[in-house]
Amino acid sequence: MTDLTHAQLEELKKFTTPTICNAIEMFKIRKRNEGFMLPDVVCRFPDLDPMVGYAVTATFRAREEPRPERSVNVDAYYEHVLSQPTPRIVVAQDLDEPPVGALFGEVQASIHKSLGCAGHITNGGVRDLDECHRIGFQYFSSFILVSHAYVHLEEFGKPVKVGGLTVSPGDLIHADKHGICLIPPRIAPELAAACGAMEDLERPLIDLARSPSFTPTKMAAARAAMREQFEKESKRFSRTW
Repeated sequence: MTDLTHAQLEELKKFTTPTICNAIEMFKIRKRNEGFMLPDVVCRFPDLDPMVGYAVTATFRAREEPRPERSVNVDAYYEHVLSQPTPRIVVAQDLDEPPVGALFGEVQASIHKSLGCAGHITNGGVRDLDECHRIGFQYFSSFILVSHAYVHLEEFGKPVKVGGLTVSPGDLIHADKHGICLIPPRIAPELAAACGAMEDLERPLIDLARSPSFTPTKMAAARAAMREQFEKESKRFSRTW
């Protein structure tokens, strides 16, 4: 795991998650159809700024009462939360099919915000939307649920699968209203620079498309020039890891 400085994390927050995904392609470190969650996990507060942080992981159930022999030590869970760099993001896999109870509402959001967490991501549900939006605690979920039912942690600190993506403790996450992606740790320090380069590559195409002089022929030439420059930038960034 590569821990970024506060300044580096803030730099990444200046970019949208789609730009982050595009820039990761420059490093040719993973397939283009990997590393992001499926659209069934939805951003609940799209007006908030992009969220960047390190994963805290857990699994939970809410349909049935917890078994005493499987009870989780809450203090040990909090130690797991605090063991990860800040800012933190709680990624929790709901094991119920279908989900019936929310792990996070106003109380848990307030507790975890005090523990240095910026938000919560789950394939299950969330509640108390207005209250959590008010404190700037971001939610990504597959459902909105009214009750916590018998919600309880099953495990924590192990890999979880949410939105078709396996997330491990300490994974670096970038998320906004478009969705959620993982940042490969080896390229994290150079990713903001690659985002800037990616935006520079796209700008001539956007400007041409919005220009009165636009023609399909000119766009084809501009796209060819962009592809050539992309390969040059890709070679530059891929040498950094």
